[in-house]
Amino acid sequence: MAFFDLSLDQLRTYLPPRDEPADFDAFWRDTLAETERWPLDARFEPFECGLRTVEVFDVTFNGYGGQPIKGWFLLPRQREGALPCVVEYIGYGGGRGFPTDWLVWSGAGYAHLIMDTRGQGSAWLKGDTPDPEVDGGNPQHPGFMTRGILKPSTYYYRRVFADAARAVAAARAHPAVERRPCVTRPVARASRSPTSSSRRITAPLPPPTRQSA
Repeated sequence: MAFFDLSLDQLRTYLPPRDEPADFDAFWRDTLAETERWPLDARFEPFECGLRTVEVFDVTFNGYGGQPIKGWFLLPRQREGALPCVVEYIGYGGGRGFPTDWLVWSGAGYAHLIMDTRGQGSAWLKGDTPDPEVDGGNPQHPGFMTRGILKPSTYYYRRVFADAARAVAAARAHPAVERRPCVTRPVARASRSPTSSSRRITAPLPPPTRQSA
């Protein structure tokens, strides 16, 4: 059970103090610019898994270094017009799993993109995206937190954060989303990864378009 010292109104506007290196903004600006040199090439392949009320797509898009990142994209079958989208990032050790693991947001009437986390998926949900970056192969503590940590340019989470920003672009590339707002939803220890890489992801989530009967 979580306990809070601040009121709900204060929590909505709370910004913690940050101690950032002088080159922090330039580092992420350059990382995103480098990533965006590669075509996004977002592909949405229909995926049949027996769901009557949800459309499922097997997603592939180009993330950091143009490397392919997998995901799922779920839509309510009964919808009118473009929908707001929830882009979800998976907790530490988990992968994208199966579409049936992610039915809440599409069931509530929203578009929902789940990004597979590169190199993970060995702990509690299966993953389908490798982390082929050879420059990040220094000896490491078991897990992912110290992979490539000897240099900022090779650190594992630099690649994950860049993938996360591209996942939002992939969601917006689908005609069912287009210019509707996207929000990010981190899970567990992934909670600091997605939005740190892109300050452009700030829109609140509006109600979905009314579904047809």
